[in-house]
Amino acid sequence: MATREDNMAALQRFGIAVNSGNYAAFNDVVAPNAIDHDPMPGQVSGPDGYRYFFTELHSAFPDAEISVDYTVADDDNVAMAYTLTGTHQGPFMGFAPTGKHVNIHGVEICKFADGKLVERWGSSDQLGILEQLGLYPAH
Repeated sequence: MATREDNMAALQRFGIAVNSGNYAAFNDVVAPNAIDHDPMPGQVSGPDGYRYFFTELHSAFPDAEISVDYTVADDDNVAMAYTLTGTHQGPFMGFAPTGKHVNIHGVEICKFADGKLVERWGSSDQLGILEQLGLYPAH
């Protein structure tokens, strides 16, 4: 049975894969049938879904970096608040590159079993991204 520390270590390995672009590492930390409750259009389950998601993100923001601001965990779940930064240099949500920098915040809850991510719930400031890119008027 995995412990809280095991789950936090798995999430850390996931984060290293995201920031390094080593998406093959998702096979080691994401269950084959892992469910993302907040998927992007076209995202499938499991490691392939996360490869697709982060490939798309890094195509739009090649210098994207995610830093963890706060974590809390129990024996099954790790929740984290994070900051995503990057420069819009490729198509994003149908919008052409703007060259503008974004700095947004989000929250995720990740459920683990046997040391692998099995479910993810997330919320990020997508409207904030569009506002910072000048693609949606701020109020």
